[in-house]
Amino acid sequence: MSLSAHQPKEPGQPANQLKEPSQESQILCPDPDVVVELNVGGQFYTTTMGTLMKHPGSKFSQILYRSEKYYRDAQGRVFIDRPGTYFGPILDYLRTGKVPTEYIPEVYHEAKFYQIHLLVKILEDMPQIFGEQVARMQFLLGVPNYKENLEVLLHLARAEAVAMRLSKVVVCVVHTEEEDAKCVEPLHILEAKKTPVVKFGPWKAGPGNEDLVYCLEKDIRAQGYKVSPQRYHLNRDPYTCFWIFVFTWW
Repeated sequence: MSLSAHQPKEPGQPANQLKEPSQESQILCPDPDVVVELNVGGQFYTTTMGTLMKHPGSKFSQILYRSEKYYRDAQGRVFIDRPGTYFGPILDYLRTGKVPTEYIPEVYHEAKFYQIHLLVKILEDMPQIFGEQVARMQFLLGVPNYKENLEVLLHLARAEAVAMRLSKVVVCVVHTEEEDAKCVEPLHILEAKKTPVVKFGPWKAGPGNEDLVYCLEKDIRAQGYKVSPQRYHLNRDPYTCFWIFVFTWW
């Protein structure tokens, strides 16, 4: 027998029965005094919900909501698969507002991941990040095909490394159109010798040739390579635009 839509409710049953708050609503409106155990990349931290949720818009609400069903370690801690070493300075910032003074580039990347926008902005104004993200990157954006040519350089270095301890790649760096014109003849000579050359430039106003060589060395080393740039003299002619990048493999 089906129940009528107008069947009277059982005695004592409230007309608008209150529901238990959902897990999502508990995360969105958390109790700031709730203790949270964290496992960040194998390192353990203990804090409160209020500390983690201190900055609206951060990624912690998403992390904690997902951890209600997933992302727990064997002891029930909230698991975050990120480097634990750099989470400590971030947690200190959330607790006290203390700006990190160590591991600035690494903490900066983690702050971007956790979307702690105020900390990201503070770190971007520090010399370590300002110099890299603003000054150097803006310079490299003005060098045509910098990333593509860097990849070609690394490809040639790996190709030359077969059964060799060292490999060498010739690089031509020209800042101005005048330097570019002067290097046409030596480039033809190297081409005739079947010597591969990776050419960078020219680019407009900004840092000079040695600054670009420094950037190349920095970016190559950042990828784990052992490299040393040296001046490359072609037939004893004073061409200052040529360098040779020596890669050490073992």
